[in-house]
Formats: sequence, C-alpha cells, structure tokens
Amino acid sequence: MSETGGPLYVGVDWSEAAWFAVAFDRAGFDHAAAFTEIGDLWVRYEERAECVLVDVPIGLVEEGEEGRRCDALTRDVLGPMADTVVVPPVREATRKRRYPAAQRVNERKAGRGITERAFAMSDGIAAVDELLRNVPEANAAFAESHPELCYRAFAGEPLEHSSAYAAGYAERMRTLARYDRDAPPTVQAAAAATEGYEVAVADVLDAVALAYTAAPGDGDLLTIPTDPDTDAEGLPMGITYRADEPLAPE
Repeated sequence: MSETGGPLYVGVDWSEAAWFAVAFDRAGFDHAAAFTEIGDLWVRYEERAECVLVDVPIGLVEEGEEGRRCDALTRDVLGPMADTVVVPPVREATRKRRYPAAQRVNERKAGRGITERAFAMSDGIAAVDELLRNVPEANAAFAESHPELCYRAFAGEPLEHSSAYAAGYAERMRTLARYDRDAPPTVQAAAAATEGYEVAVADVLDAVALAYTAAPGDGDLLTIPTDPDTDAEGLPMGITYRADEPLAPE
C-alpha cells in the first residue's frame, strides 16, 4: 500500500454483502477494502478522496412519470447491456422496507411500479442519498457511475455478454487489460481483500472498472447527459464515465 498520503481515486460497488472499494493513487492500484456501511467507507477516505465513483443512483425523482433522463440515455448507449440500467424508485419509496409498500408509494408518486431488482438496491440508494444530503464534503467527492458504461467507454463498443457468465467475465477482463496491462494482477489483489465478505467476482471487476474511471488516465471524465439535471435536493442526475469524447447512442 502506498504511504504517500496523496489523493485517492475510489471505485465503489454495492451489494447486499458489502460496500466494496478499490482505491488508486496517481501511481496506480493502492488497495481494496470492504465496508458494512457507507458511512464507514467515507470515514476511511474522507481525508484523501479526490473522486469516489459509486454504482448506485445519485439524484432521485420525488414524483412524476418521466423518471431520470440519465437512465434512458445510458440505456441507449449500452446496446445489449441496456437492461443493466435499473430505474430507481422515487426517494420516498427507497425508504420502505417491504416491496409491496415501496410499490404502492412508487405507483402513487410516479404512476409506475418498481422492479424487484430496483427494490433490492433501495438500501444502498437510500444510504448514499442520506450521506450526500448531510455531509457536504462527501457530496463534493461522490459521483454516480455505472460499471457497464465504464466498460463500454474503455472497449470503444458495447459489450455482448452478461457478467453473470464466463464469457462476460472474459470480455470484461480483456477490456480492462487493454486499458491497463496491470489490470489482471490488480483484479487479483482486489479480490484478495474480500476475505470475510461474500463479494461476487463480478462485483470485484466492477469496482476495479469504477476505480480506473475515477483515476487520472486517458480521456476525460464525462457524464450522461452532458448537462445533468438536479433533483429536489440539488443532487446531480448524471452517470460518469471516462472517454475522449461523448459516447453516442447505439
């Protein structure tokens, strides 16, 4: 682990098992760590985090049928991986502990239900939302990203295979290795840090992709859309990726 004390660039993947963080410094991979709570993660990185990219929605709709513009536009860019973009519940629904209650709130507020996958993300979405609304320093460091958008930008074309399958794992590893030849040992080192937590292989890969996106490298940090809307709390609704130029819809 680096002892320079310089800035860190962090990719964070959330699952029911943990918040899994991969941190780069300016020289490359620094370390990886798992956290039970997002607040614990922020305490670890608040002094050094230059950029924290997290794979849960930031900026939530309060009501209305339109939803978030960034979700629809990102699906257009991802092609075969479009279904990986989850439309988040409205803010009030993310606080509901039971799926039927969240469904009722979303139908009343937005005129539509929510998928079980979106409901399963609610705890993570609400945790980040609470952190960013209450801690200005975290608000300044955090941004929303999406692993499949990161891979899409690194590959230069949409990926074809789901990360749930071996072909998808191989496709994503090739993509990361083309971006940085040190990616395979970086993934291995990150995976070693999951001991004690049931973090899936795909989640490790995703956190590494987010960290590569956050860290200084080829291209610029861009968002979909290029002019993000803000929600009622002032949080931006844009999905971040790294590329030389904006990605076009497929």
